[in-house]
Amino acid sequence: MSKALVIVESPAKAKTISKYLGKDYTVEASVGHIKDLPKNKIGVDLEDGTFEPELIVIPGKEKVVDRLKKLAAKSDQVYLAPDPDREGEAIAAHLADELSKVVKKNAIHRVTFNEITPKAVKDAFQHARNVDSHLVDAQTTRRVLDRIVGYQVSPLLWDKVRRGLSAGRVQTVAVRLIVEREREIKAFNPVEYWTIDAELEAQESTPFTARFIGIDGQRAKVETVDAPSLPDQQITDEVIAQLKKATWSVRGVESKERKRNSTAPFTTSKLQQDAARRLGFNVKRTMGVAQRLYEGVEIGSETVGLITYMRTDSTRVAPEAITNVREWIKKKLGAPYLPATPNTFKSKKDAQDAHEAIRPTDVNHHPDEIRRYLSDEQYKLYKLIWQRFVASQMMPAVFDQTTVDIAAKANRNYDFRVTGSVLKFDGFLKVYEEAKDKKDEDDEALANKLPALNEGQSLKLHELKPEQHYTEPPPRYNEASLVKELEEQGIGRPSTYASIINTIQDREYVQKIGGRSGRFVPTEIGTVVTDLLVKNFPYIFDTKYTARLEEELDDIEDGREKWTDLLSGFYGHFAEELVDASKHMEDIKRMEKATDEKCPLCGSPLVLKWGKFGSFYACSSYDKKKKDSCTYTRENFEAKPNLQTEGQDAEQEEEYCENCGRVMVLRNGPWGPYMACPGYNEDPPCKTVRRLHQKQQQKPPEPVDEMCPKCGSQLVKRIGQYGEFISCSAYPKCKYIKQNTIGVVCPKCKDGQIVEKKARRGNLFYGCENYPKCDFTANYKPVDKKCPECGSPYLMEKTLKSGVYLVCPNNKKPTAADEEETTKKRKKKGEEESGVACSYSKRIADAPVAEKPTVETHGPLVEQAV
Repeated sequence: MSKALVIVESPAKAKTISKYLGKDYTVEASVGHIKDLPKNKIGVDLEDGTFEPELIVIPGKEKVVDRLKKLAAKSDQVYLAPDPDREGEAIAAHLADELSKVVKKNAIHRVTFNEITPKAVKDAFQHARNVDSHLVDAQTTRRVLDRIVGYQVSPLLWDKVRRGLSAGRVQTVAVRLIVEREREIKAFNPVEYWTIDAELEAQESTPFTARFIGIDGQRAKVETVDAPSLPDQQITDEVIAQLKKATWSVRGVESKERKRNSTAPFTTSKLQQDAARRLGFNVKRTMGVAQRLYEGVEIGSETVGLITYMRTDSTRVAPEAITNVREWIKKKLGAPYLPATPNTFKSKKDAQDAHEAIRPTDVNHHPDEIRRYLSDEQYKLYKLIWQRFVASQMMPAVFDQTTVDIAAKANRNYDFRVTGSVLKFDGFLKVYEEAKDKKDEDDEALANKLPALNEGQSLKLHELKPEQHYTEPPPRYNEASLVKELEEQGIGRPSTYASIINTIQDREYVQKIGGRSGRFVPTEIGTVVTDLLVKNFPYIFDTKYTARLEEELDDIEDGREKWTDLLSGFYGHFAEELVDASKHMEDIKRMEKATDEKCPLCGSPLVLKWGKFGSFYACSSYDKKKKDSCTYTRENFEAKPNLQTEGQDAEQEEEYCENCGRVMVLRNGPWGPYMACPGYNEDPPCKTVRRLHQKQQQKPPEPVDEMCPKCGSQLVKRIGQYGEFISCSAYPKCKYIKQNTIGVVCPKCKDGQIVEKKARRGNLFYGCENYPKCDFTANYKPVDKKCPECGSPYLMEKTLKSGVYLVCPNNKKPTAADEEETTKKRKKKGEEESGVACSYSKRIADAPVAEKPTVETHGPLVEQAV
């Protein structure tokens, strides 16, 4: 009998911990959650206000639960060791609920550790506790909130917009930020402003550049522009004219020592932001790679958890870790880099502070020394975490900064200024420098190298450089800036940022343009849904209210508020808004907007309407009661997001396994294409898969220079399940698809043409265009020639390794079973012949050289547009 059973979430974590605990412990993985709300109903008791969730074993997890129960029944003690956060606590609670059916409750314990190292794991088992009900309540509340919103708002969207849409409590607010930013950009009016740089030189020194800042001590300012500037070219030219005849001199020189302090070790959001800026990692990839570093990596003969838990909002560091890093700094870098006392950092005001900051578990595991054991992405992320942590306990960088004020005397005193810095002591910059979205004044000052200048010294003007500028709109959010905005506004928590960003893209409410470092633009459907929800649910989808809910969830976790009280307050507002929205939310399917365009078929004005595929143009004369009314429609291509940014094509972004961080690969299965982790066959295996739904496989339709022969609408190129094809833009009203014909009349119906088709598994075959009326098919390309032996109306072109042959369709080699059955039948009839019906086969060419297959395919099946 095993002494104890230990249950964690992932097989990788189980493998690492089992090596630390020894033979008296059996370590198993639950592979994530084992219980959740049912999918076919809301699963929350809203009748009597208890909000009790109906939790069931997740379909497909029954075998996992049964196995854990059998192992628990054979064990003296059961230790639940999922991750140390709300979600991990909920997993532990669900496991305890199921296992208590076969084990005494006092034999079930909860253990947590912030890092997976032998010392931390063994210490955690010495301090086992009960499951924290407050943490579980906080997670349950979040889950119930999301279920109530999703299951009661989504049907409204199905009715008013289109089926299949969904609403999310936090995701809707995130999309709102992106939609509002896009509107700011579109409404932005650029403001003109001018700057003037003067290239100057002191006697026998190198030239330097100073910037114009004002006149007669008054700062030059243009409204909405932060930097000193002039409003237009006319005023700039007047200033330039005076400066050309001015006398230049040094008005004042100020030199001072300036320090730049090190930054705190990573929190989750800071890690996600820095990994995006420095490494080009998206949030999901960052968290996947970090998870693998946390759970353990093979370093030589041992498995080591390289970093502490990666979901945290705290900058706190354990005292022993500070002692270790200070010893490393003194030994490897020297005493000048070590502060007299450890550096401390403040966490943000609403931080949960449940875990330490993200840091290496052992600073002696230098990234370069263990690089051979890590994948490229693991090395990059680990190095970033290691450098930031070491730098956080180092001395400040010291600069000698000089600011020179320059006077140009003409009809008035024109003021110029230049600032330069010299790095005097690199301090923490020897190890790490924080990445920024924009360069600040300090960066510019550091780049300037100034000659020695003295007050009153005369200067010589070399050149004046006026430059016209226009203010720019606020930039679109990328993953780093969106995470920063969510954190600053208190929307979501570190553990939710990755799922928020993934969800709003999977639901096609936003789209990333510009590749892996791209920025988010709202889709047409994302904008419409957000506007409807914000207008009809102004309280629930308000950013401040969403942030306040997060604070209340923290209060539940700390035991300061009952979870049912929070839900009661929320549902009171929500129920009122839900009733009001059910009555007043606009049905966009019935909305029409007049346009200036004319119908190309009948000349009537076109109107902009809405359908389940988005907005489209339709003829205003259409009347469904009249059979002969004009049915012209055309997609609204202008509403599709632009997949290019400033002339640069958007690159295809790689997808990374959320469990181990590997690059996902595209595979094809019986139910279509799906993304899979390449670590399936490794030990332990990573079985992460994600099926691609039809919309994810499609690019936006591309118009082609051809009109539909049936209805006159424009034809468009689409990507379907079986490849690229051309069809009518008026689909589904017009279902015309342009077929790839081969110039052969169907030998069966004598009416339709033979066309190329693609089977589900990718095999090319040929069939009649009149399908399903005519079911003629052939595995090989039909050729319009009669068989000289049996008179078959067509032959087939068959490619073998030995060459290309024309064969008769009746030349079918039977299987052994067919041969035996045929022989029996013929013996009964007294027949003697056996074998093929027709033996005609003629070699016509050498076999073609095999080409590497491409993503593009031949023509589609007729059914694929249905």
